[in-house]
Amino acid sequence: MRSKLPDAASSRKMAASSAVVAILASIWLCSSIAADASGSSSETTMHTNNWAVLVCTSRFWFNYRHMANTLSLYRTVKRLGIPDERIILMLADDMACNSRNKYPAQVFNNENHWLNLYGDNVEVDYRGYEVTVENFLRVLTGRHESAVPRSKRLLSDEGSHILLYMTGHGGDEFLKFQDSEELQSHDLADAVKQMKEKHRFKELLIMVDTCQAATLFNQQKQTTQI
Repeated sequence: MRSKLPDAASSRKMAASSAVVAILASIWLCSSIAADASGSSSETTMHTNNWAVLVCTSRFWFNYRHMANTLSLYRTVKRLGIPDERIILMLADDMACNSRNKYPAQVFNNENHWLNLYGDNVEVDYRGYEVTVENFLRVLTGRHESAVPRSKRLLSDEGSHILLYMTGHGGDEFLKFQDSEELQSHDLADAVKQMKEKHRFKELLIMVDTCQAATLFNQQKQTTQI
């Protein structure tokens, strides 16, 4: 069977999806900076407490677009000033060196292949089978084993602005993790509740790019901070 990247129609959809997500993330980050800069004089004069948790929950070649979208957003938040030490990136990471990839060690989000999203400056914190529901929830809540390095932890606090992005395959109140387990809406709601109780954020923006994404928020309590 001949190997190929996603067809033109899929590439256009992937590029459009990546663009929308990147624009929304840019608006959020710029708004956070503006809001903090116009805050009271007792606060820091410039907003520097931004974090991002970016999760691609799928794997296998036919889910190329999910990794491309996640890497697109990763590149965007870095370009807008969030350093790698404040980004948690979770990927199956099985596309760049996949035997069916016509462009070895490269990942693109459009049919023109004008920008390689995968390079030496990509720091993946959770790779392959480390991308599990358990590890994801541990990242959000800070409930890690003592041996987990700081680079794999979300070290946010009550003044932090966090962007949480998830993409993959989902359904009614669930998001699949690598075709082997599911994150349920009540799991996400409980994790956010714990984060709030433990003062792990000031504002939290959750973006879910999947089928029936809105249902993943069915168990969330309404609050102006989320």
